[in-house]
Amino acid sequence: MVGFAAASLLAAGLLTSCAPEPGPDPSTPEPSGKPSPTPDAESPAPETSAPDANAFDKTAYSIDDSDSIWVIVNKLRPLNPQSYAPTDLVVPNVASTNGQPLRAVAATATEEMVAAAAADGVALHIVSAYRDYDTQVSVYGSFVANQGQAYADTTSARPGHSEHQTGLTADFGGDDDCTLDTCFADTAAGTWLQKRAAEFGFTMRYPDGAEGTTGYHFEPWHYRYVGVALAQELRAQDVATLEEFFGLQAAPDYAG
Repeated sequence: MVGFAAASLLAAGLLTSCAPEPGPDPSTPEPSGKPSPTPDAESPAPETSAPDANAFDKTAYSIDDSDSIWVIVNKLRPLNPQSYAPTDLVVPNVASTNGQPLRAVAATATEEMVAAAAADGVALHIVSAYRDYDTQVSVYGSFVANQGQAYADTTSARPGHSEHQTGLTADFGGDDDCTLDTCFADTAAGTWLQKRAAEFGFTMRYPDGAEGTTGYHFEPWHYRYVGVALAQELRAQDVATLEEFFGLQAAPDYAG
């Protein structure tokens, strides 16, 4: 029994030593001798977006400097100083109720716009343009005296807070009975301005439905000169007010 067992073990050992070595697993990659890269090294660097060369430059002009064509004046942003007066006022060569001036760049744009409207058979004239600080004192005071301060603040700016005082704003009228009335929006002059004013650098400053932002009732006759680039960008982006475009706080009421 012992001899048989030993023989059996010897045979088993011989058979085991003679068995072929297992070959490499084809599913396992050959070692390269180099350390495997870490996950970070394998991951490509994140792509960074190149600046859009066509992006609108919101810093091209100041929105704080009273002399800037982009200055934003509202119930929370008075002119600085509040008695500010432009130094380049000229009277536009267009029909005007009061013969009031505008800043030179706005006056030229107004002349071009009125001429374009006339070529389309639409009559435009200026109802009101530049008003200095003292005039605004009188205009605002008249509204307060006749209709109370609460109403006045939705219709007329307090002195130092008026767009008219910038010399960049005009109230327009046509050959109809809707002067300084919301029905002006539906007149030939009003609809023409809504379609074409941006081509000449003007934007409707107090649009319908924006009272919570601007603090003023709908005024389809009140247009502000901001330059062609900004006026057309506002239209292209379908942004109603300057406050929204520049990310400013809404100004429905005065601070004090």
